Amino acid sequence: MPRFAANLSMMYTEHAFLDRFAAAAADGFTAVEFMFPYEHPASDIANRLHDHGLQQVLFNAPPGDASRGERGIASLGDRRDEFRRGFLEQALPYALALRCPRVHVMAGLMPPGVERAVLREAYVDNLAWAARAAASVGVDVLIEPINKRDVPGYLLNRQDDAHEVVADVNAPNLLVQMDLYHCQIVEGDVAMKLRKYLPTGRVGHMQIAGVPDRHEPDLGELHHPYLFKLIDELGWAGHIGCEYRPRGKTSDGLGWLRAARSPGVST
Repeated sequence: MPRFAANLSMMYTEHAFLDRFAAAAADGFTAVEFMFPYEHPASDIANRLHDHGLQQVLFNAPPGDASRGERGIASLGDRRDEFRRGFLEQALPYALALRCPRVHVMAGLMPPGVERAVLREAYVDNLAWAARAAASVGVDVLIEPINKRDVPGYLLNRQDDAHEVVADVNAPNLLVQMDLYHCQIVEGDVAMKLRKYLPTGRVGHMQIAGVPDRHEPDLGELHHPYLFKLIDELGWAGHIGCEYRPRGKTSDGLGWLRAARSPGVST
């Protein structure tokens, strides 16, 4: 059975952020992810990870101005210096302090009147730079296709586009973050996408949620037990982030996880 990581930005929101680590550990998780850690000192988060025996497996690089709804600036050529400064001065120091092996770089929203090709060129250039910087400290850089229903105007939406970007950059530590929720909404055929892309070795992380409402993965269009079995058959050994919004209290909605667990398999 795949190894699951609790997403502490969406799960356990009935607790203050720094208390979510204990709640996740109490439910048997041994790994966590979240979106942005920068409101809390890295040392405080590192202490929670250590105290509760948790591994940090993913977080996002700075997204730009979140108060204005920005979802990354890596594709904005006129924000090149800002992106690189945030990655070098914030993302990588947090990754080292938290012993986190991977950082997600969000592509960003497409500004009106700017051609996609121009944005893509800046994106590839910034990713190549970020991959080199991250490689020097043993960190992977991830990119994620995101659906336009949840994030209208987002630059990167499809699995094939993400893998083409990875191929163009051609850095061994630049990988795809494959979110099955986004994949189902944008293009479907999720099992075949798993069969196509997991064997390439270019998928660095996966995430799940029920479709279409982004609740627990026990209801909706995707049959997750089948997908978990397929992921095992394909030999993929990474973590799967549980990036969903619980319908109620997080712990009360973990029946899907208890059903997925088998003796001797760690979550």
